[in-house]
Amino acid sequence: MTQPLTLIFGGDVMLGRGVDESLRRRRPAHPWGDLLPMLDTADLVLVNLECALTSRTERWSDGRYKPFYFRADPGAVDALVAGRVGFVSVANNHIADFGWEGLRETLAVLDDAGIAHAGAGMDRADAHEPARLVLHGARVSVLAFADYPAEWRATATSPGTNYVPVSLHSEDFVEVARQIAAARERADFVIFSIHWGPNMRAWPSQEFRAFARAVIDAGADVFWGHSAHVVQGVEFHHGRPILYDTGDLVDDYAADPHLRNDLSALFLVRAHPPAVESVEIVPVHIADNMVSRARGAAREWFVHRVRTRCAELDVELAEDEERLHLASADRVAAPGGQAGL
Repeated sequence: MTQPLTLIFGGDVMLGRGVDESLRRRRPAHPWGDLLPMLDTADLVLVNLECALTSRTERWSDGRYKPFYFRADPGAVDALVAGRVGFVSVANNHIADFGWEGLRETLAVLDDAGIAHAGAGMDRADAHEPARLVLHGARVSVLAFADYPAEWRATATSPGTNYVPVSLHSEDFVEVARQIAAARERADFVIFSIHWGPNMRAWPSQEFRAFARAVIDAGADVFWGHSAHVVQGVEFHHGRPILYDTGDLVDDYAADPHLRNDLSALFLVRAHPPAVESVEIVPVHIADNMVSRARGAAREWFVHRVRTRCAELDVELAEDEERLHLASADRVAAPGGQAGL
């Protein structure tokens, strides 16, 4: 018999550059500001690790221009541990910034810290393998994909990421469906993660919306997107949440004055596998190499934007002092015979 779960989803966590320098002078808990009490209530905290954790300094290169390379000292993993992070996606466009040996070291550092990961590995089978966790008797599988760079795709004999194009063409989507089905066979709850799309995009395209719905139809219980650096809104499909983009969470990035990538959120998903019972959003603000609850005018700005984005996806928000509660017109019975949201 499975028990209720509280899952907290965050966006990109980039521990390099200024954050890495800050961690050399501050406690590992510093990046999490005043969020630690909330993170401590979760059965699982999931983020996208937007950097390599490696001592290597030789950058990956195929001769083409790459503007950003993100690396943190392996000791920065202590910040993930301090933030109660139990899973990281390593399927993204920075995980191999310092080559395949940098990737290998990153995975070893995560393993030594007891942090589950998925989405990249030393060969295709390794990269395709979901993270499998048991939480209060529930078997949870997390699949992680990236839609770029294609040249980092893992093969049967070479390392890389779990690459997939955002496409519903049968020759492309069949692999997505296969991996979801394989994960479903051994899980009570399946989470689909993808690092996708262009940066600084404020809402998902129709093509991306169709892809996300197809992922839910294929058997995923939560769709979790990241990469745009801004929160794009939440939709429900057959009672299952689609988090189109969960924005940033920890970084040292410059803030765009219009898109406000320094304002983001934690997404609290409460589930009783296989059903999702509720989704809540906690607005956060990124500054001084850490993330804290958003307050005042910054919080009001973010709430207005998220309310607008969600309304476009037929989702309404109810607000209290701490968080936003999402309600959807989608009340179709969820897989397994239990009612969805």
